[in-house]
Amino acid sequence: MKQIISLCLLTLLALPLAAQPRGEKPKRHNPLREKRSEFFRTDEARRIGDQVLMWQRVTGGWPKNVDMASPMTEAQRQQVLADKQRRDDSTTDNNATTMQMSFLARLFQATGDERYAEGFHRGLAYLLSGQYDNGGWPQFWPGPSGYQVHITFNDDAMVNTMRMLRAVYEEQKPYQGALCDKKLENKAKKAFKRGIDCILKTQIVVNGRPTVWCQQHDRETFLPAKARAYELPSYCTQESAALVELLMSLPKPNKRVKQAIHGAMAWLDSHKLTGYRYERIHMGDHKFRASLTPDPQAKSPIWARFYDLDEERPFVCDRDGVPKRSLDEIGEERRNGYAWYNTRPAELYPLYEKWADKYDPEHKLTLHL
Repeated sequence: MKQIISLCLLTLLALPLAAQPRGEKPKRHNPLREKRSEFFRTDEARRIGDQVLMWQRVTGGWPKNVDMASPMTEAQRQQVLADKQRRDDSTTDNNATTMQMSFLARLFQATGDERYAEGFHRGLAYLLSGQYDNGGWPQFWPGPSGYQVHITFNDDAMVNTMRMLRAVYEEQKPYQGALCDKKLENKAKKAFKRGIDCILKTQIVVNGRPTVWCQQHDRETFLPAKARAYELPSYCTQESAALVELLMSLPKPNKRVKQAIHGAMAWLDSHKLTGYRYERIHMGDHKFRASLTPDPQAKSPIWARFYDLDEERPFVCDRDGVPKRSLDEIGEERRNGYAWYNTRPAELYPLYEKWADKYDPEHKLTLHL
């Protein structure tokens, strides 16, 4: 694949790129992400924890995009309790389930209340139950349908699951002590190892050269797969960056892992885009305006979210499923409502320098951010 870094080529293809996005709407603090130990000794933490337990489905998992912290009316409580038997909305998408598990673990460590440990254990059983024999996880289970059945890296769903499992078997805070016994830790460790094997199997290889990953892969063939209409089989940089970071965190990387990391970093480096700025400016009322402008002074490269599988060129896509080369060619709803460019791979460069020096200096790549 030719490097897509020249300003002339980018202008020709109308591939607007971004430095750091600005104007984003500040995110409201989510109490379920709280980590301060003193907070978990408060009555407020227990109130939220009790609601988190109410929201936990019979599957052991939780639904996504739900405010589980705000006080509920009695009618709302009754509805949540009635929905506990649902088996169709448990997921790891958008940090669901792992976020609730982390909260319950911290609350247990602060209070010793076994109810929170039991809720955590049900969540852990849910995570373990969703793993395919090949080591991958879908986005929803049980009973996923459509693209939900694919091995899902999108929005770090599988990476978040694996990080949770590793934290459990390594007894990292807040998963230490009496929270989990050795039997559970061993199950988590085996599942993590199978997950690593799946990541390596799904890496896209071109002419014997490992590259990066798609957002989702077919659970049978391991090939890149389609999800929503605008999420086509492709090389995907945002999710690939998280997978490379996870692989670089392994304490004893074997030859296969080393080759996967070197290959992914080489691909990301050769596909970085310079000379443009991408901004998603918050316009109020949950609306954004995507702005893509040339900026020869941009200090940091960016990466397109998607690169096509044939020519390895950046593309965007509307809900009609037809790939386009420019944001100007798609409607405002998808143009403004999806993050088409990102800087996440840039975070890998300093990590790779340290990793390669430590584990494989002989094959270390010369990269330039």
